[in-house]
Amino acid sequence: MQYSTVLSGGMLALACLACAVAIGKARKRYGEADQPALFCALLGFLLAAAAASAGVMHYAGDPSWQSAHLWLSQASSFLGLPLLGVAALPLGRGWAWSRPNWGRVVLGLCAFFELFRQMNLLEDYRLLLNLATLLLIVYAGAIQWPRRTPACAATVVAGLFLLATLAVGSDGLIGPLRRIDLLQALLTPAYPLLAWLLLSLPGHAEDCTIRENPVKTL
Repeated sequence: MQYSTVLSGGMLALACLACAVAIGKARKRYGEADQPALFCALLGFLLAAAAASAGVMHYAGDPSWQSAHLWLSQASSFLGLPLLGVAALPLGRGWAWSRPNWGRVVLGLCAFFELFRQMNLLEDYRLLLNLATLLLIVYAGAIQWPRRTPACAATVVAGLFLLATLAVGSDGLIGPLRRIDLLQALLTPAYPLLAWLLLSLPGHAEDCTIRENPVKTL
């Protein structure tokens, strides 16, 4: 058993699960126009939580979880994280995308994954997809100017993800520390900060006033 990896993976799983719960509760305050984006964000956090949980079981010494961990990690990387980035765009711009359009986004991500898998270019596709996702997150935060907090949060989120995936990785050691432990430690604050960012974005213009100035009743 890799105790340090089990601990870091457990913390990441709990953080992502907490994000999913927060998004799920917050959806009640949003109008119909924002529901598809928030559902996709919820799916993204749940996939990350599931991948981290499967990793905990795998590194706890149960080899039967290895294939599930690999599959869920790919689902989180190629579908979950991009959905979080795409969700930030309409929430940040106040756009209302129809449910069929969100379905096309999901199907498109699945189709591109299979295409690049057949071409044996998954790692290159993962890099491009992650960079595009982080750019969407940074853009969604930047356009909230003069509100500085969303822009700073988006920058920190992108920096943590870049540091974790590009500089650290998951294989090997850095001195006495396992790279996967450092990766999971960096992602643990990144996901909650991303959840906070998504919930701080204005969303569809017609719903903003309702959320920011709720009607008080006796």
